[in-house]
Amino acid sequence: MDDNQIVALFYARSEQAIVELSNKYGKLCISIVHNILNDTQDAEECVNDAYLGAWNSIPPHKPNPLSTYICRIVRNLSIAKYHANSAQKRNSQYDVALDELENCLSSPATVESALSARELPRLLDRFLDSLDVHSRVIFVRRYWYGDSIQDIAAKCRLRSNTVSVQLSRTRDKLRKFLSKEGYIL
Repeated sequence: MDDNQIVALFYARSEQAIVELSNKYGKLCISIVHNILNDTQDAEECVNDAYLGAWNSIPPHKPNPLSTYICRIVRNLSIAKYHANSAQKRNSQYDVALDELENCLSSPATVESALSARELPRLLDRFLDSLDVHSRVIFVRRYWYGDSIQDIAAKCRLRSNTVSVQLSRTRDKLRKFLSKEGYIL
């Protein structure tokens, strides 16, 4: 079933929409949550909450593409759950990915940097557009989907060391790009 048909089911308030959404994007959603939380029970809970979130937000939204929409919902829920869990323990895989980006991105502690943070998504989009497809895929797999370096290496048919070096170079490019654009590091 294609995305437009699934969205049409949501608009018709048919419970079949959730079934079709799960059939089409369930494995992707579980993968994203598991990469962030590394807990099967929390992963299932977040995915189910994401389906409920989609049910409550479609309509009025008409997402296109649906995959990005549901991935964003599940990722946001996962990160919220991660922060709730992180008071109790650390999740090494996702912590490592966040620590890698720490030197590239600052937290909005002042009014100036808060204004700068509003510009950050546009700058990140421009930066990603400037990358070759291979570098962009590796960067997004690591920092959006939370894939491990080993998983990225397997998917891209590369050695883990090659992926690590590529990510390091891309982070350096990001740091330079943001600095050049006047983003406060």
